[in-house]
Amino acid sequence: MNVAVLGNGQLGAMLQQAGQRIGVHVRPLDIEADLYPSSDFVVTAEREHWPVNPFTEALRQHPNWLNDEALFKLANRIRQKTLLDELGVATAPWSAPGSQTTQAELHALLGPDVFLKSAQGGYDGRGQKRLSDQHINPLPDWASLAIAEQGIKFDREVSVIGARNRQGQLCFYGLTENHHVNGVLAVSIHQPGRFKDLQQQAENMLSTVMNALNYVGVMAMELFQVGDRLIVNEIAPRVHNSGHWTQIGASIDQFELHLRAVCDLPLPAPHQFGTSVMINLLGMEWNPAWLAVGAGQMHWYDKEFRPGRKMGHVNFNDADGKNIVPELEQLPLVAMYEPAITWARAALASSGY
Repeated sequence: MNVAVLGNGQLGAMLQQAGQRIGVHVRPLDIEADLYPSSDFVVTAEREHWPVNPFTEALRQHPNWLNDEALFKLANRIRQKTLLDELGVATAPWSAPGSQTTQAELHALLGPDVFLKSAQGGYDGRGQKRLSDQHINPLPDWASLAIAEQGIKFDREVSVIGARNRQGQLCFYGLTENHHVNGVLAVSIHQPGRFKDLQQQAENMLSTVMNALNYVGVMAMELFQVGDRLIVNEIAPRVHNSGHWTQIGASIDQFELHLRAVCDLPLPAPHQFGTSVMINLLGMEWNPAWLAVGAGQMHWYDKEFRPGRKMGHVNFNDADGKNIVPELEQLPLVAMYEPAITWARAALASSGY
């Protein structure tokens, strides 16, 4: 089996590693220019945003290019929200500002707390601005190319990751709780059964979207929990950062699951075991001291250093979770992680660990 992946970042590399385990040849493709894959390749993507150039346009015409409709609709926040409304999947109230829209008009429509987000791109907290009715100012120049969303007072942020094959078979991982720092995912925690009362609701929401788009592969849905109700924040039509814990806490990780789905290989429900924690390494140079923590499973992306950039991640797993916090506290992390580690400690303790 041959799979070409549009994008040669860390997700493409981890798909390649998963392919090596199960006998699938995975070839990441440079978005700027690469050799066009032959017709025996299935073509998927590790990202939903890419520049329009002769290579990417030609790739979309490949006979085995997957999920063109899904990538088109989900890569743009206005099209994504429109789809959710059409499908009756709960999401935050929203509006698409026009060139003459004022901040006061957005608050009148959406309430005192509003998030302005670039409709295209702008992930990991970039291209976003929070608006308060206590400070009314002219909207930024890019507002007419943005979406305005009502600020949701949520109990926690969670995500669900699932996979679908061409025959419509579905399988899911358990809900994962996430904590962000400066708009970027810092820590994910997965505890089997913790969100059992919400799991079916999450699966129904994600399966509604995947089935409507005839999607093939892994998809992630980020959600706000508000009491006993889930509200969609955003959808990623690809393997996702909040699913990295599956590399240590599941019998089939999300990267292998994606390859199984796109290659029409068996798609059994992955077994998930113990408590898993994933720590993103944001804006830090490689440090051999991370390898001194025996319980940590390190994944380094070998990318050029930039402040705030995702440089790697460390996974932990423990049968009942009680040993994870001491291991986390051994990691040499910068000061910005102190609130995240405090949050992780409290999240684990709240479930009896």
